[in-house]
Amino acid sequence: MSAHLRKRSLILSGHDTSVALENEFWQVLEHCAAQKKQPLPALVASIDAARTPSQSLASALRVFALKSLQNQP
Repeated sequence: MSAHLRKRSLILSGHDTSVALENEFWQVLEHCAAQKKQPLPALVASIDAARTPSQSLASALRVFALKSLQNQP
């Protein structure tokens, strides 16, 4: 794993999984979770449930973070 990635372990749909993202993406996701008044794992689970099977979870999280920044006023 690259030194600039931060790995987090989560339980999604009853299964352990880990995701490695750049710290900046984790910060955006944490902010989004706080805005929605939900824990980060709940936000990640909702993003996981909405992604297409061909998209990796890391990719889905990055795209979600990017779109959330693009939608800010």
